[in-house]
Amino acid sequence: MSLKTAKRWCFRLFAVVLFLVSYYCSHVFLQSYGGTSKSPLTPSKSLCGGWLKQKKWESLNFKCQHLWTFGGCFHPVTSTFQHFFISRQTELFFKLDDFFWRQHQSTLALPYGIKGSELLLLRVLAIIANDKMPASIDRLDCRTCAVIGNGFAIKNSSLGGVINEYDVVIRLNDAPIRGYEDDVGNKTTMRLFYPESASYNPSMHNDPDTLMVLVPFKQQDLRWLKEILYDEKRVRKGFWKPPPQIWLGRTSRIRVLDPHFLHGTASSLLQIPLQPKSKQKPVHPTTGILAVFVALNYCDVVHIAGFGYPASKNQKHPIHYYGYDTMKSMKDSYHDLAHEAEALKKLEDSGAILYLHPHS
Repeated sequence: MSLKTAKRWCFRLFAVVLFLVSYYCSHVFLQSYGGTSKSPLTPSKSLCGGWLKQKKWESLNFKCQHLWTFGGCFHPVTSTFQHFFISRQTELFFKLDDFFWRQHQSTLALPYGIKGSELLLLRVLAIIANDKMPASIDRLDCRTCAVIGNGFAIKNSSLGGVINEYDVVIRLNDAPIRGYEDDVGNKTTMRLFYPESASYNPSMHNDPDTLMVLVPFKQQDLRWLKEILYDEKRVRKGFWKPPPQIWLGRTSRIRVLDPHFLHGTASSLLQIPLQPKSKQKPVHPTTGILAVFVALNYCDVVHIAGFGYPASKNQKHPIHYYGYDTMKSMKDSYHDLAHEAEALKKLEDSGAILYLHPHS
């Protein structure tokens, strides 16, 4: 064998050994991963065993406000008793055959109950009919979930391919996908929104089968959807920003989120007053923190990206991975961003969620 041939074989052997070492190290890393690493990784069913065994949601010690009793919470609509901060209620949406308002009177109006909005809700549910998640996801033994926030932190992250591998990808409001696929991916299982945050044509930035999940914060939100579905005259009053007067959402893909989840986010996770005093400015959860709470109930592995705001003192810093909004635009919002950041930190420290990118 010539010296040249021998060198060529040495290089080939070195490449094979390097590949085997890399594969072994990555395999050991995935098998031992238990939710505490800060490094991004592609979802794998090998992750599920560790997360399911640890049952991180059961170790969370947030308390319900006002409805706390004997270590559990009451569902705001059905009045059923829920143990733990995370109840693992996996039926996410309202369904017509509940007729809950006949059996259980809701004591709270929207956003934390449906008092006074029963007939509007009934008319909406009569049209949209379906109340389920896709069967291919519902029947999974372990569901991996990625909640994608709209924050600037995800910009230039190159996480798109990783995000697309999750069983469930939850997106928020009208955050765009086209043109940002490298960072945010292009798969969307469901998108949480309210009328003011609705894009008039959901097909522009969503898969054809994406579930468009209305989060009703007020009675006008249900009225808006009812007017769209029945093609009735639109009532423009009652919105802080004009919602679309024409909305091209597919009826079969529309869902209405059960207020149990917004109630739990507010009372348990954030512990904010459900019925503020008359002169007190109301504070409501953001769609993002709500989506995290929904994921903790429905999914077994919960990873998040695009969460977090820049320091409030920097009013000119962009807050989204798209557009030109800055921290200044959040000045008069109905959200307590600092409080939500603390709640997310507590979830992260407990191992219940994992960020897919570095964050402050």
